[in-house]
Amino acid sequence: MENYTMEGRTYRYYGQEAPLYPFGYGLSYTTFRYRDLVLSPPVLPVCANLTVSVVLENTGLRDSEEVVQLYLRWEQSSVPVPRWQLVAFRRVAVLAGRETKLSFQVQAEQRAVWVQDWRLEPGTFTLFAGGQQPGQKTRAPSEVLSAQFSVSGTARPLNGC
Repeated sequence: MENYTMEGRTYRYYGQEAPLYPFGYGLSYTTFRYRDLVLSPPVLPVCANLTVSVVLENTGLRDSEEVVQLYLRWEQSSVPVPRWQLVAFRRVAVLAGRETKLSFQVQAEQRAVWVQDWRLEPGTFTLFAGGQQPGQKTRAPSEVLSAQFSVSGTARPLNGC
């Protein structure tokens, strides 16, 4: 085997075709609302980590759990990359009518791309936060918030940070 590319071999590289059962697929006995997605800092150096916070509210009548998922999308990359990549998730129990603020840390190495070695590149990225993958069609209502951030500096090997 000489072709190690994942294009056309996994749903992460299928283009616009959605997987039948994506990560986080399932139903809940309540409804959740996401709000106040904050990325800090909005412009970060190439080797820096990103801090993410989001508020999750249980808007239903039952106590329940939600799997909060964070996905990263490269807006420009020097090499082929997935449509989006799962960078964090957490199962959270939220009482009916209550809300909780969650914080995540997206590490610099989670933005690395393979170009003969792992490299960090500057550019624009989109981060998605919600109870499902971006663009996923479900029977139960769910939302995915998104926000962009920029990475400044010059490309460098991951081990150079």
